[in-house]
Amino acid sequence: MRGTRAVSALRWIAVVAVFAVGGTATAYGITRLDRENVPGLAAPTERLWEYPRLSGAPLPADSPAPFADEDDPGAHHADLRALVLPAPEGAVEDRALRGTGGWLATDDFLAEYAEPDRAALRQTLVDTGLRHVAARGWTTEDGTHTRVYLLRFGTAAVADDLFHQHLARQGAPGHRVRGAERAVHDEDLPDASGIAEIRRSVYDETRPYGAEHVRQAYLSAGDVLAVVLQSREGATVDTVPFVQTLALQSQLLA
Repeated sequence: MRGTRAVSALRWIAVVAVFAVGGTATAYGITRLDRENVPGLAAPTERLWEYPRLSGAPLPADSPAPFADEDDPGAHHADLRALVLPAPEGAVEDRALRGTGGWLATDDFLAEYAEPDRAALRQTLVDTGLRHVAARGWTTEDGTHTRVYLLRFGTAAVADDLFHQHLARQGAPGHRVRGAERAVHDEDLPDASGIAEIRRSVYDETRPYGAEHVRQAYLSAGDVLAVVLQSREGATVDTVPFVQTLALQSQLLA
């Protein structure tokens, strides 16, 4: 376990997702974090990314929110493609990750993983009945490359088992991401989402880094698993936008 990171003089940070609901603005997320109680948020030189106004994905008629469905708890009835976090303002989007009609081929997602882990994960996804993959990616001005993948399964139980048994293992991720063959569980990274129904596990590449520094996170949200990767060549991936990205994606899945 790594030592507690230094806490800077910055006392609070705004991480707010604003959703338009019925013509009114409802704020979600964390509006204030006391730095003395949240170790791990980096120096005040790290800036939040500016995202476009976020709105909850429309639901089919008479369909409940994912964690309000008593008959099928955790089921997302909204279009999976509408649940992916959009690129922040000023970022260059990776249009290839939109796939065909908004659906990404499974092999394009699996390309993030090193062999032989890629082949093993491919078989696991077949065995667990992966239904769809929706994704988005972008690169910000500082060179940080973000990829967000949403994987939908038949039931929340299947997704939860995949999360715990194959992807988000204790200590290290279940499969190695390309460029970050050595990664450990990041116990110090704060959770700014405040959503009890969404489980998460985050990992950081161990030093010495390769050509780029890679951070990765897995979110279990009912019948959907989110995989979030951020990498930066020749520099460290900043903590603040990584935490922000996880918080906002969690809000969209809640």
